[in-house]
Amino acid sequence: MDYVYETENVCSMEIHFHLEDNVVTNIKFIGGCNGNLSAISKLVDGWTVEKIESYLKGNLCGIRPTSCADQLAIGVRKAYNGELD
Repeated sequence: MDYVYETENVCSMEIHFHLEDNVVTNIKFIGGCNGNLSAISKLVDGWTVEKIESYLKGNLCGIRPTSCADQLAIGVRKAYNGELD
């Protein structure tokens, strides 16, 4: 199923991704640092929700309480838990 997660406290506005069973693919960040976010999207494509969380959850961007990578981990977990439309 395809999801759109609206991010909080980061430069990217949304993260689009596909989640089937526990595997995340087709990740696309809308806004933010295109080069870095494109690289993250390619690197984690095909990873499980748990693996994404274990590598990216808790990463911060400067003085912000989160980062785009952290927001991806949060978004895929919410989708997996049925908390996103």
